[in-house]
Amino acid sequence: MRTFGVEEEFLIVDPHNGTPLPLAADLLCLHGQSGQAVDRSGQPMLAVELHQEQLEVITHPHSSLDGLAAEIRAGRALADSLARQAGARIAALATSPLAVTPHSTSNDRYDLLLEKYALTAREQLTCGCHVHVSVGSDEEGVAVLDRMRSWLPTLIALSSNSPFWNGTDSGYASFRTQAWNRWSTAGPTDVFGSAQAYHSLVADLSDTGVVINPDFDARLSARHPTVEIRVTDVCLDPRDTVLIAALVRALVETAAREWKAGQAPDMVPAVILRQATWQASRWGIEGELLHPMTHTPDTARHVISALHDHVLDALRESGDAAYVEESLHRILSSGTGASRQRQAHDRNGRLADVVTHAIDLTHQETTDPSGHARTSSTADLAA
Repeated sequence: MRTFGVEEEFLIVDPHNGTPLPLAADLLCLHGQSGQAVDRSGQPMLAVELHQEQLEVITHPHSSLDGLAAEIRAGRALADSLARQAGARIAALATSPLAVTPHSTSNDRYDLLLEKYALTAREQLTCGCHVHVSVGSDEEGVAVLDRMRSWLPTLIALSSNSPFWNGTDSGYASFRTQAWNRWSTAGPTDVFGSAQAYHSLVADLSDTGVVINPDFDARLSARHPTVEIRVTDVCLDPRDTVLIAALVRALVETAAREWKAGQAPDMVPAVILRQATWQASRWGIEGELLHPMTHTPDTARHVISALHDHVLDALRESGDAAYVEESLHRILSSGTGASRQRQAHDRNGRLADVVTHAIDLTHQETTDPSGHARTSSTADLAA
């Protein structure tokens, strides 16, 4: 069974007016650490991000969906308990609904990013969800990247949770995707073909002097024996995070099996995949998407069904099939985080209400993949 883990980025917000607050360093100080993630006896790990208005929560590797789901809930509860001590809350919003001027985190890496990328870095207050899945080698990892890239825009649609940007409705379901793609290497990649070709391209990019670390949609991790899938918004509902993680692991397993069976990757150019990414970012699940197999428009329901069918064997073997099927039906019926944010705004026309509603959903009672009701609280940390 492949192990997998999740990195979620959250906004630190004022619970009364919804404004993002630059308190990340303070929260980590309350936790007894600086900016680096510290492993503490199985607790979720915390880390600073580019701006002080956001906090990253990192799980450990897990082999079961139940275990990962429990740590996702525990991580949100831990971050929120620290925020409460500072008079703030944690909200799973991929962009701030209210206008904000971010306060940058100062360290060698982020100082270099800010100097090199200027306004792109200064405005990049975006919160994503990154999923790591174990691979046996760089060769297998690159083969996986080559064979799952066409399916990644569907994950953007399912996770879309950033309709507002700087005080206005952007018109997009995932405007975070638009903001993120301003980085020089962000977005889909062409087929690499081999680990050697992958590493050669990374070295060539580094030699340009422009790139510090490639921000590909999916890449080999520089620190872990994993592939890292980086396309999704942080999910408002923790159940959606669990769903995305299950789908990503199944995509990795399916791609690895295709590689071992000698199946060639889809050679669709990256520029076509960029159109699929844009379409998913614009509409989420409320408009047409580009079908991952034909690269032509189709209904979101058909595209999501195709993704489900593509990974179904892997989901059944991991024991995740029932949870994924139920979760996909729930999202298709109730909507993504983007639609829930817009619904919250439409009630009274107040962006602050969007944030208040998001706080509640970030920490709502959930049901774990085995069907047991759970409530996110600091009590989870002792479990």
